[in-house]
Amino acid sequence: HSAMDHSEMDHGGHMMHMGDMSKKLKVAIILMIPLLLISPIAGFTILKFPGSEILQLILGTIIFFYSGTPFFSGAKGELKSRKPAMMMLITMGITVAYAYSVYATIMSLNGHMGMNFWFELATLIVIMLIGHLIEMKAIMGAGDALKDLASLVPKKAHLKSGKDVELSELKVGDLLLVKENERIPADGLILSEALVDESMITGESRAVNKKTNDLVYGGSLNQNQPFEMKVTTLGKDSFLNQVAELVKKAQAQKSNLENMADRVAGYLFYAALIVGILSLISWTISSNFSFALLLAVSVFVIACPHALGLAVPLVVSRLTSISAKNGLLIQNRTSLEKINTIKYALMDKTGTLTDGNFIVRNVINFTDETDILQIMAALEGSSTHPIAQSIVSAAKPLENLKVEAVENIPGVGIKGQVNQNFYQIVNYKYLRENQLSYDEQKIAQYLDLGLTVSFLINEQQDVLGFIALGDSPKADAKAFINGLLAQGITPVMLTGDNKETAQKIASALNIPEFRAELKPEDKAEIVKEYQKRAGVLFIGDGVNDSPALATATIGFAIGAGTSVAISTADVVLVNSNPSDVLDMINISKRMLRKMKQNLWFGAGYNIIAIPVAAGILYPFTGIYIDPLIAAVLMSISTVIVAINAMGLRYDKK
Repeated sequence: HSAMDHSEMDHGGHMMHMGDMSKKLKVAIILMIPLLLISPIAGFTILKFPGSEILQLILGTIIFFYSGTPFFSGAKGELKSRKPAMMMLITMGITVAYAYSVYATIMSLNGHMGMNFWFELATLIVIMLIGHLIEMKAIMGAGDALKDLASLVPKKAHLKSGKDVELSELKVGDLLLVKENERIPADGLILSEALVDESMITGESRAVNKKTNDLVYGGSLNQNQPFEMKVTTLGKDSFLNQVAELVKKAQAQKSNLENMADRVAGYLFYAALIVGILSLISWTISSNFSFALLLAVSVFVIACPHALGLAVPLVVSRLTSISAKNGLLIQNRTSLEKINTIKYALMDKTGTLTDGNFIVRNVINFTDETDILQIMAALEGSSTHPIAQSIVSAAKPLENLKVEAVENIPGVGIKGQVNQNFYQIVNYKYLRENQLSYDEQKIAQYLDLGLTVSFLINEQQDVLGFIALGDSPKADAKAFINGLLAQGITPVMLTGDNKETAQKIASALNIPEFRAELKPEDKAEIVKEYQKRAGVLFIGDGVNDSPALATATIGFAIGAGTSVAISTADVVLVNSNPSDVLDMINISKRMLRKMKQNLWFGAGYNIIAIPVAAGILYPFTGIYIDPLIAAVLMSISTVIVAINAMGLRYDKK
């Protein structure tokens, strides 16, 4: 339901507009009032006059053909898609009631006694329309995340020149002025400093201190002072638009539970059809046709799987809305239904558990002839890896070195020519595997400190020296690991770093299992290995980790901004904070609980209600359900499911 415009609802492939349904409801209520006065109810009629039967026929026919249109159209769509369900049941019920009422009226006009269902037909259509409107409003309320996101962006932007323009007129590169307490109109780079509230986008409640050349996102709120910015992203590529697309996409997906609900709704149609026909035949034989028809209509009405139809979509709408507000963007919500199978959390080290801010702690030259820091910085000049950037930063300003034929060595390092001499930057694993000669004691003291060590070797495979770099665990990394352990999930750290450094980080963070000296392609294989035991969630940066993210039962991508479009992850952590995974686990478990509650209620209600509507209790207790009561019970079941779905809440601790 929720992937559509909020004012519309889909049944059997047919779109119904909320405004049209409201009109049809109003007409039905207006015409139902005189029908109440002139129709026989429980053997008593308030107003009876010559021609009242004809008036009943006219009023009932208008209600049936005008206000019943949404049900006919829905039934047509269900038949066309060969999936008869709710709309077919309603259509059968009101059609049988209408046809019999026409027959009873004609018989009455010809002097024969007959009980018609005109008032029951009118109230049935009114209650059904009210039920549908409640359903549509509930979906609208649940899907308000998209509305909220759209309302964040201001309608106009202030150009630096002083002119105000529509957002559609903005171009990449435009310089804008954002005044205090105004929302930022587009994504871009801030050209000064400011405090920016990004809570509606990232879920981060604190104002973020933005400095020159920091990214700011359209929809964020500037707090304390005016600033200038340069537009970098517009339209569909903007962060807010990508968020909206992810929310929309997640809400549109059909999960296993939702498909199961659809199948049960289909079974209910056939069950109601069979029980309704058997009820009609048996009660016609044992009682009379009028009473038999009354119960058959009740069966069709009470079996309408409104509650089942809403059981999953409403919970999903709440899930995507709550998640988006907590900085969790769901790209594939169907994977979250497997949350209870998760027993292992595999995660990258750098940038996930650690800050990724490597600092060069020491430079060790084994020869006086080579400045290894300068050469390594020259080779790493074009790399975006945190280690490479740290080396380049430490070596500035670089000498005038001629760098050629630079090439990455996956899982090892980098190679190339500097001033026509061949060099390689390699890791500790490479030295051991290739049995290169090195001062083991000198290296060990840095490994014992948990530092990452990168070596420079020449064409003759001589080790010329090494650089020791340090990266610190994130402030809340240990709390995150303890949170996983408390949930019964075993954390496993995966890293391309050496075993000694990995061991230090794992011990510091209380991580029971780790794998070190890995190549990017190794991670996906390790995910498969753990999946043989149980469900696996994987947390990574979404670039080198793409195969592992795609392989895992649930993949979490670290990163905000344009990385929100990472296609392989199931969930994107906008705040780049692994602790948000714990929030997603808790929200997903609550979602699953609500879905199962709704499905059990929807199915259980019908298992009990259909036989009662068919008159199974009547011979023993004299209790039966007429179509009016059936419609009320069906609507109440829908409201109960909606209220339960709306009860899905999550307050970040």
